[in-house]
Amino acid sequence: MLRVEKLTFAHPGQAQPYVFSLTANAGEVTAISGASGSGKSTLLDLLAGFLTPIAGSIDLDGQSLLPLPPEQRPLSLLLQSDSLFDHLSAAGNIGLALPRGSTKQEIREKTASVLAEVGLDGMGNQVAGTLSGGQKQRVALARTLLRARPVLLLDEPFSALDDETRVAVRDLVRTLTVRHGWHTILVSHHADDVEALASRRYLLAGGRLAEA
Repeated sequence: MLRVEKLTFAHPGQAQPYVFSLTANAGEVTAISGASGSGKSTLLDLLAGFLTPIAGSIDLDGQSLLPLPPEQRPLSLLLQSDSLFDHLSAAGNIGLALPRGSTKQEIREKTASVLAEVGLDGMGNQVAGTLSGGQKQRVALARTLLRARPVLLLDEPFSALDDETRVAVRDLVRTLTVRHGWHTILVSHHADDVEALASRRYLLAGGRLAEA
């Protein structure tokens, strides 16, 4: 279980600090909605370690994440933009998640496996810049699979996709979350995404999270 208790933060000049508390279970999607500027991205930045809280705790299965720098935290972050290198192939982008020293055969086998899992079997050699938006998000999810980190943070990951593609990609997120036991936290202002994915829902308003 991922547990956040009274995680407190204030930006410079912010009179009333944010105070976040939530729990997220393995194999489930926890959704957070709220108005623009309510602090949703701030919460994700705190979880990822990009911001340092004034007080509070972040624990995963009883272990504190606060002492860990961002690169050592057991989580992946998927944004609205796919964060791919357009000049690299799909496999080349995915392979960046593998440890240095991996052999060419290991890279080929592992990238092919995760590409197949996200529905892009045989597309490893395609240049990322030529992929559709939905395909790019699938490549980003494949890269997440190789990282094998138990927490997935999603910041409006479907917003740039058309309706049909958004449904397909969010279904894939649900499937991967269950299959791999991820603690998936979705930030979204799309009510249909929240309705389709969330096992637990929170509304962020007035700097506080309330379970909906």
